[in-house]
Amino acid sequence: MPELPEVETTRRGIAPFLEGQRVSRVIVRERRLRWPIPEDLDVRLSGQRILVVERRAKYLLLGAEAGTLISHLGMSGSLRLVEAGLAAAKHEHVDIELESGLALRYTDPRRFGAMLWSSDPLNHELLRNLGPEPLTELFDGERLFQLSRGRSMAVKPFIMDNAVVVGVGNIYASEALFAAGVDPRREAGSISRARYLALATEIKRILAQAIECGGTTLRDFVGGDGKPGYFQQELFVYGRGGEFCKQCGSTLREIRLGQRASVYCPRCQR
Repeated sequence: MPELPEVETTRRGIAPFLEGQRVSRVIVRERRLRWPIPEDLDVRLSGQRILVVERRAKYLLLGAEAGTLISHLGMSGSLRLVEAGLAAAKHEHVDIELESGLALRYTDPRRFGAMLWSSDPLNHELLRNLGPEPLTELFDGERLFQLSRGRSMAVKPFIMDNAVVVGVGNIYASEALFAAGVDPRREAGSISRARYLALATEIKRILAQAIECGGTTLRDFVGGDGKPGYFQQELFVYGRGGEFCKQCGSTLREIRLGQRASVYCPRCQR
């Protein structure tokens, strides 16, 4: 599933080509996504100028003059720029054609993504209860420490909770916990303030680094320019169960936490 760095990479890739452009028409070939694409999306968006392309958590917000298109890439979706009128292949469900001659094309083999319309996106039911963005001053180790008090759940699903902080998915939670030397199985409430301060610092560093690398290519993720991300080359633990630890040489262990695979080093993380 595309995580925050992949979505931010997509936003950065498409924004310069969308902002200030007017939509000429919207072609919907398949409406059956996670939630049905609104029947009147073409009517609402055609003729509108796209003012801004923003991101909230893993949602992309295309702000137009009369409302906002909320898009989620689901488990296998991508948005990329193509020439308007380019023949569509299988799974290429939506084209947002621009007067510039380009089109924003949405591809989603599993159809688990979303394209919804809202006049008040930040108060939409999908967004209004989200926690702070991890790369802002609203998120820090003190927040993690305070919210974790009395919590018996493991620390990894705790930092992946979107009410605590958005966008820390499985890949980057695994990597941040390794970098901070924290065992993902530890009870969230048992971790000290000092260790949460270190963990928050690593979350910020790793997410920022992943964005600069264009995200992580797992299966079929590509950015808005159709190019893959390269952060996968920087992974220390995610997807490396049974391999050696790059830091100490121990064998990495793979377990299940919150129905997710989790890899950690029994020597480096405690």
